[in-house]
Amino acid sequence: MIRIRSVLLGGLVLLTLPFGKAIASEETASAVFGGGCFWCVEEAFDKVDGVVSTTSGFSGGHVENPSYQQVVDGNTGHAEVVRVEYDPAAVDYATLLHVFWRNIDPFAVDRQFCDAGEAYRSVIYYGSDEEQALAEASRDELAERFDREIATEITPFEAFYPAEEYHQDYYRKNPVRYNYYKSACGRERRLEAVWGDEAGGLGG
Repeated sequence: MIRIRSVLLGGLVLLTLPFGKAIASEETASAVFGGGCFWCVEEAFDKVDGVVSTTSGFSGGHVENPSYQQVVDGNTGHAEVVRVEYDPAAVDYATLLHVFWRNIDPFAVDRQFCDAGEAYRSVIYYGSDEEQALAEASRDELAERFDREIATEITPFEAFYPAEEYHQDYYRKNPVRYNYYKSACGRERRLEAVWGDEAGGLGG
């Protein structure tokens, strides 16, 4: 992680939660997205009507139940991700994709905003053929719209490992530190540069 977040995390106790591999419960569905800093991705999806909960964690790598430090140090293959649990009767997967795209820089390779490295790559982990088709169609639409290659990976979901408890709901529990990080990282400025009035994905 870049120095900004390292400073903000200083002095916090590290607690590891058990890992899980289920992508949905019986009454809800889950989607897993990597869009750089999972604190920011949590905030973005928590604003969406129909989203039940968000959990920061890691996916896409070869190390089981990794720690945050292992992931940001590299060589685990994992990306920082957020598992979005939602009510399919209230919000559909296509809407979640719409929000996801408008909260990332889709052109950045192995980074998002000020955070660089494989852990900060943008990625969609699909859990079904339908989700794969929707994700790929949305990516292709953006490639045509911007006339540029989209760097975001689209890959099958395999496992999700929750991050330590102090990362969960960080933007709510530590608003001053979080807002300093978000501003210093240039996230909102870049989103507005790419997406204009669509930045954030909740405007239509």
